[in-house]
Amino acid sequence: MENLTYDAIVVGSGISGGWAAKELTQKGLKVLLLERGRNIEHVSGYKNATLPPWQVPHRGKVPTDLRDAHPVQRRDYILNEVNYDYWEKESDSPYIEKKPFDWFRGYHVGGRSLMWGRQSYRFSDFDFEANAKEGVAIDWPIRYADLAPWYDYVERFAGISGSKENLPQLPDGQFLPPMDLNVVEQHVAARIRTHFKDTRRMIIGRVANLTQPHEDRVNCQFRNKCWLGCPFGAYFSTQSSTLPAAMKTGNLVLRPFSLATRLLYDKDTRRARGVEVLDTETRQTIEYKAKVVFLCASAFNSTSILMRSATDVWPGGLGSSSGELGHNVMDHHFRAGASGRVEGFGDKIVFGRRPNGFYIPRFRNLFGDRRGYTRGFGYQGSASREGWAREVAELGIGAPLKEALREPGQWTIGMTGFGEILPYHANRISLDWNTRDKWGQPVLVMDCEIKENEKKMRVDMMADAAEMLEAAGVKQVKPADAGYNFGRGIHEMGTARMGRDPKTSVLNAHNQVWEAPNVYVTDGASMTSGACINPSLTYMALTARAADHAVAELKRRNL
Repeated sequence: MENLTYDAIVVGSGISGGWAAKELTQKGLKVLLLERGRNIEHVSGYKNATLPPWQVPHRGKVPTDLRDAHPVQRRDYILNEVNYDYWEKESDSPYIEKKPFDWFRGYHVGGRSLMWGRQSYRFSDFDFEANAKEGVAIDWPIRYADLAPWYDYVERFAGISGSKENLPQLPDGQFLPPMDLNVVEQHVAARIRTHFKDTRRMIIGRVANLTQPHEDRVNCQFRNKCWLGCPFGAYFSTQSSTLPAAMKTGNLVLRPFSLATRLLYDKDTRRARGVEVLDTETRQTIEYKAKVVFLCASAFNSTSILMRSATDVWPGGLGSSSGELGHNVMDHHFRAGASGRVEGFGDKIVFGRRPNGFYIPRFRNLFGDRRGYTRGFGYQGSASREGWAREVAELGIGAPLKEALREPGQWTIGMTGFGEILPYHANRISLDWNTRDKWGQPVLVMDCEIKENEKKMRVDMMADAAEMLEAAGVKQVKPADAGYNFGRGIHEMGTARMGRDPKTSVLNAHNQVWEAPNVYVTDGASMTSGACINPSLTYMALTARAADHAVAELKRRNL
């Protein structure tokens, strides 16, 4: 007979959920890990990871029937015939767009930890203090010093490669040896550093790919097929890292095909007593009991579960008494930057396919710089030689074309800014109780847009990129803004923010729901602001810190 009672339940098995499962089981708790989608086994489940390109029916191009079946995914690069089934079907899980919103989701064991870009950066005190100093939204209830030891902790386990730069706006971490900038990137980086007197710096990306064997995992093979799943376990994912560690304890039960529909709330104890689950295969409803619950289902899904819970007490759901549940949606706006051609390196080519690029840390609105907007942006990009798929305008067909494509093309370099979006109360998600998904759950309504602050920032994102490339001697520099839909950065944050006061926030400084302190929310929903850096490393650190707090509170009988 299935066990229905555990010490802890973790909802969601992605980056945050995997960490919660690892930490709680290693501290001795019996844990149920719920995942709404299917299981994907490490190595054997990555069915196309070692598939030669000539065996891919359309060579990675998107056939018409696939485009028609995925109207949201086809808006951007993520739709690909070799891993489209890693992304959730819009027909199964629809949502409503009051304003354009690209919501790209992965519902399976591991979640988007299998497909993420792996860029891993720490927030600094510039980020934690910005809201308070600028009078934006509310103050973070923590500072860098609170999270620094947890950044250390998760970096040591996950395996982050990077270079130490001693930049106050981008704190250094516990790094494995860095990957190398290629020869053109090194040239451009040196020119930028000299021209701007080291106020702007191009460095190699800090990435969750191993550069040496680590924690029983093999180092990166430079295949650059991370988005298919890595059979070498060379990048951090739930499957390669946290799930094996949790399973090793003997304290974990993983249950896929288990959609958490709501938390079971006890009005007398003011605690959650468990989670109601819909088995998506049998359509059976099951109630699981636990002393503590971690919501790690990704920002919007964790908030959706809160909104569907304790509605007999709070019509807006558990955590809604502040009026902030569902509000303050954030992402990172990008696709604005510049590119150009680099001369003088025609005798150089790269070896391997480095799954990483360069990074230029934020320099705007710092160290005395003041712009007509608040916050800032960093850049991600790379330099490479054009391959055989490049256009040769002068040659249309035949032997001359084939001959021209036998050699690599010109060196090009490009970068796109990733800008911070402020936590506007008006940017929100809500439930439409009259529209249901495949599982009978109310769908989410997205009502989000960038404001004037971000639009002004995008002008600088283009101009500054072009300025740096031109200063480095790059030719034919072209600034560009390719447009941005909210959500496209796949860094959804906010909707259940941390704070110091239950009247203005959903969670306290330890990620506990104010109205139910045995419920922890540690994914992107908890973010009080978004900075301009990739947020996943911060989710890991927040989760490990919250798990440590939860176990301590259980021992004190406070939960």
